[in-house]
Amino acid sequence: MISGGQAALTPVGPVLLVDRLPPLHAELMSLLHGLEPADWNRPTTCAPWSVKDITAHLLDTSLRRLSFGRDGLDPAPAAVITGYADLVSYLNRLNSEWVTATKRLSPVVLMGLLDFTASQVHAFLQSLDPYAPAVFPVSWAGEDKSPNWFDIGREYTERWLHQQQIREAVAAPGLTGRPWLHPTLDIFVRALPHTFRHTEAAAGSSIRLDIQGEAGGVWTLVRSAAGWELFLGSGRTPSAEISLDQETAWKLFSKGLDRGSAARRTQIQGDRRLGETVLTSLAIMA
Repeated sequence: MISGGQAALTPVGPVLLVDRLPPLHAELMSLLHGLEPADWNRPTTCAPWSVKDITAHLLDTSLRRLSFGRDGLDPAPAAVITGYADLVSYLNRLNSEWVTATKRLSPVVLMGLLDFTASQVHAFLQSLDPYAPAVFPVSWAGEDKSPNWFDIGREYTERWLHQQQIREAVAAPGLTGRPWLHPTLDIFVRALPHTFRHTEAAAGSSIRLDIQGEAGGVWTLVRSAAGWELFLGSGRTPSAEISLDQETAWKLFSKGLDRGSAARRTQIQGDRRLGETVLTSLAIMA
């Protein structure tokens, strides 16, 4: 906790989401079983993927988690990965290859395989020490090593996001109540210190992020000698204040809005240079 020039702020802590995965999966399966045949081919905002393509990708996510995490299979990338751009390119290639291959699978087969793997994924993730090092770091947060709880949180956000994209594509109600969306936002905002890593400001400068709505919250970035640090709560005199609604927030962090659209839906007060840097945040691999 810090005080003084700032009101009392609490450092962000672990977000334990392993037990939120089974109910999230149940919502997905209920959604998929209710689709009409034409719905599977509907385009989504995760272009160029259709509803069926996203469903196939979610299956791939489960199979990789079991193979690489539980079973210790070496991912053995075909290309040498020397940085973030190489990693993104490699993952995009894996995703594309899988989606192309699964076009020969029916929706019924995909749903059956999703259900077959779901309990195994949950059992594996539940077996992990949440504070032990994860097999893969959360790269979009700039980490070389991450605890399991953060990696599991990333898993939750990816599954929530892709389900939300399906829901939007078929005009189904979104999972945007606080139990579903707040954990996603709480993980997404962990991208902010990395987003600001090259942004200079005087020590003690702070940036207040107010995400409005049932699932929202208030977080503050503070510049210290070591860099930017993220806290819960609001400082007394922030250098910049950013306010946006919860829908704008999750779409901003997941590349669902271009920067211009996000800017029009965001209010910035104070130092605009600092405030506008928030608009470049990403909490996905892109």
